[in-house]
Amino acid sequence: MRYAVGIDLGSTTTKAVVLGEDRRPLGRGITNSRSNYEVACQVALSEALIDARFSLVARELEAFGLEPGAREALRLELERLFRAEQYRSQLAELRRVLDRNCRRLLTKPAALPAALTRILDRMGAEVGDLYAPGARRKSDFFRDLAGSRYLALAEAEARASGVGFDLLAGAFDKAILEVENSAAAAGRFEDHARAAVARLSRPEPLLHAAVDRAAATELVQVGSVGTGYGRQKLPFPEAQVRSEILCHGLGAHALFPGTRTVLDIGGQDTKAIQVDADGIVTSFQMNDRCAAGCGRYLGYIADEMSLGLHELGPLASESTRPVRINSTCTVFAGAELRERLSLGEKREDILAGLHRAIILRAMSLLARSGGVRDQFTFTGGVAKNNAAVAALKALLKENYGELQVNISEDSIYTGALGASLFALRDASGGAA
Repeated sequence: MRYAVGIDLGSTTTKAVVLGEDRRPLGRGITNSRSNYEVACQVALSEALIDARFSLVARELEAFGLEPGAREALRLELERLFRAEQYRSQLAELRRVLDRNCRRLLTKPAALPAALTRILDRMGAEVGDLYAPGARRKSDFFRDLAGSRYLALAEAEARASGVGFDLLAGAFDKAILEVENSAAAAGRFEDHARAAVARLSRPEPLLHAAVDRAAATELVQVGSVGTGYGRQKLPFPEAQVRSEILCHGLGAHALFPGTRTVLDIGGQDTKAIQVDADGIVTSFQMNDRCAAGCGRYLGYIADEMSLGLHELGPLASESTRPVRINSTCTVFAGAELRERLSLGEKREDILAGLHRAIILRAMSLLARSGGVRDQFTFTGGVAKNNAAVAALKALLKENYGELQVNISEDSIYTGALGASLFALRDASGGAA
């Protein structure tokens, strides 16, 4: 099977979309962006190709005549068990790297190797619960999942064994860089998928056959295009790099063909884009010189409030009296935030005001790009923030009246989708 790939190298995450020749997305992958952009691209593509294999499994199950509900249940069960196997593989690599690094230390507490072993043994024993049916995980990134649990166990281990917490934490920080960049640690689809099938509570012959067929399907890359905030550092020839404006415009049009105005709020910049009926950009405005109003700004606020980024939207949505925020400048945000808290303002009211201020900046960009036309599509990581979405819808209605607002569950992949469409066009001589 032939495919094209689009890679969006963002400031915080790198996304990849694998697109079949029928223009249907086969797979999506995402990873943390790193200083080594080539590795980030490889990891995102590897994840997208694994996801593509799951799509092939679903197609095989459909060919076997399974009903949609049964197909989806089997696919989800396979993916859950697959991710558990992949996590075990990465834990094994983490153990190997920690052990090697520990042996290289010239001076170390005698209890350090045993302390590391106990932490990793405990993490290994918890994999079943972490990936149990219905279990909720705050992240799908190995660094995040393993890191939070490792540090919690390291605190307990430091108290029990006397090995310094800083030493245990430092050992993890050094090892995780190598583990998350290791394709071998992530493993191969066929190995983890077959192990996952073997762990099913009851035999599923059709799923076993579907996995074998999906694993045996040859995937051949025919084209690739890169885009994103870090596109100038992508390991691609110049001819295979496209503007993120063009890619987001085309990607939004592919998701919602009626799109005429696109707002993308990512980690590092905000883009207001106007497109025509074919998804071609006709005008745009971009804020890329200041972090105000972007995901990085929200990350800064989350750090100031000792909250997870995912907690900001739900907490802001609890507000009953939003505070008017005078500035969304990252430089002054911490000072104003602390001042508001010292005056007795509620956290949820401050956050509601911050979200409204961010969207007000975006509305200014939209106005300068040509206003808002129906349909309106909101993309980027901030599109997953319910408080930002609520503020946007309210301001759009207030300024432009009723219009259709599109938000895809896969909005974070919009740029990569557009890039993959450009790659497919290039591979087919512009006919796609």
